[in-house]
Amino acid sequence: MSDVIQDLSELRLSYQKGELREDQVNTNPHVQFLNWFNLALEAKLHEPYTMSLATANAQGRPHVRTVLLRGATDAGYDFYSNYDSQKGLDLSENPFAELLFYWPELERQVRVSGRVERISESESTEYYHKRPRDSQVAAHISTPQSGVIASREELQSRFEQLYASVADKAELSKPVFWGGYRLVPDYYEFWQGRPNRLHDRLCYEKTDGQWNIQRLMP
Repeated sequence: MSDVIQDLSELRLSYQKGELREDQVNTNPHVQFLNWFNLALEAKLHEPYTMSLATANAQGRPHVRTVLLRGATDAGYDFYSNYDSQKGLDLSENPFAELLFYWPELERQVRVSGRVERISESESTEYYHKRPRDSQVAAHISTPQSGVIASREELQSRFEQLYASVADKAELSKPVFWGGYRLVPDYYEFWQGRPNRLHDRLCYEKTDGQWNIQRLMP
């Protein structure tokens, strides 16, 4: 196998699948997001609810990873994690974050920025008990998330031991170090790929409680 990456300068696509105009979008960015999200669901895209979550610590060092959207309302966009994970530590120091949804089959992406807060313990508990038992057990043993572990075998052993010990329990309690977050948006950007790299970009920013729409250069 060659250790030299091929020339990528000529690898490109021409985007042809749509346009994004001010007279076509909803004045409420959350409604506009749901319109696009539901189209992605209807198109049966692979996990259209996946999103990149970007956080930064107190020193401004960024971290980004893929997480799953688990709730989307006017109140904000929900995801779940270990509070002791890198994302949890970042958010404890710097509560601002950004989400990125990318649906290449539709040549669309959406950025959502804002402040992140923990959701209520009752909401976190309710969601936790909706998860498969395997996922519930994994939440218990995967701590501290992103921490170093000696081997895959040790991880598997921890999982199997806990799974066996709770096999006769009807319900497994939610770990105190695990729960939900909600990003409360103050900025959205909708991107539609267009030919000749003249992409459509519309952003929504909130001023005095009102959402204002502006077109951005590609």
